[in-house]
Amino acid sequence: MSKVIAAHAVSVDGFITGRDPRPGHGLGDGGMLFDWYFDGGTASGVFDGFRLSEPSARVFDALAGRVGAIVAGRNTYEDSDRFGGGSPHPKARLVVLTHREAPEITAQQTLVTTGVEDAIARARDAAGGRDVGLMGGGVVTSALAAGLVDEIVLHQVPVLLGAGRPFFGELPAHVRLRLVEAVPAPGVTHLHYAVER
Repeated sequence: MSKVIAAHAVSVDGFITGRDPRPGHGLGDGGMLFDWYFDGGTASGVFDGFRLSEPSARVFDALAGRVGAIVAGRNTYEDSDRFGGGSPHPKARLVVLTHREAPEITAQQTLVTTGVEDAIARARDAAGGRDVGLMGGGVVTSALAAGLVDEIVLHQVPVLLGAGRPFFGELPAHVRLRLVEAVPAPGVTHLHYAVER
């Protein structure tokens, strides 16, 4: 069975955006969270145009190569300019989770308004046996609260943003993690955890 993975670039103080994220302004003042995508000498085998350090390329491509569908929350969708009508991943279908209608959804995207369980179920169907990736702090927190997340990967960037959207919201109980791998790389440390049940 496919796994559900939450993988995000995150500041040391836990933010996945900087201040004032919005449509046309993306991550607000937190754009440096993704500098490591482009400051290396190794081309990604999954994403055209990404040039990562060798250790980052190994970690990033291994994860990205597993994903067959993405579930993103409405804020992530809007702040990312609706992913240009497609998906944030070149080979994965996008499922947008929201509580309100989104008439701008394209034929390449799927809208789910009935909760995170249904969104992940739709993504599993679309993933064709591959893993489901989660995007956005609200989606990740809801999926964790529902017991649906198998792995968490923090691409931790050595910066304190001081404000922005946090990766994790309030959870109803503790979630225990087991470190699978820690990979230091230029400009980022990749921390891969399994969610213990």
